[in-house]
Amino acid sequence: MRFVFRHFAFIGDESRWAAEASECANEQGRFWDYYDKLFEEQSGENVGTFSKENLKRFAAELGLDTERFNQCLDSGRYQTKVQQELIEGRQKGVRGTPTLFVNGQLIERGGDYQVLRAAILAALGDR
Repeated sequence: MRFVFRHFAFIGDESRWAAEASECANEQGRFWDYYDKLFEEQSGENVGTFSKENLKRFAAELGLDTERFNQCLDSGRYQTKVQQELIEGRQKGVRGTPTLFVNGQLIERGGDYQVLRAAILAALGDR
């Protein structure tokens, strides 16, 4: 069994920039730390919370190499990846986050533990 994370940055520029920033943090092995920081700082949609300036500040607060992080974010290195994952998500029926798939099947009510558990157990039984 493997777990795969995909971005679904559908809200606007800040959503996309936050996804790109998390990939830049991943270059330093800190994806999940940065991802957690984004959730801690979240205060609304497209209200400036995830401006590039703030995203850089979050990296500094986490102790990332800010020169490397800032260069990565400013370069737009992950723009294509984030956009492609959005397109793929839409093609697979994703309408919001979080959305979960098990063995390629969209799990309706995937945020419900019992529903997700049943889908995983069924998939494991298919092996």
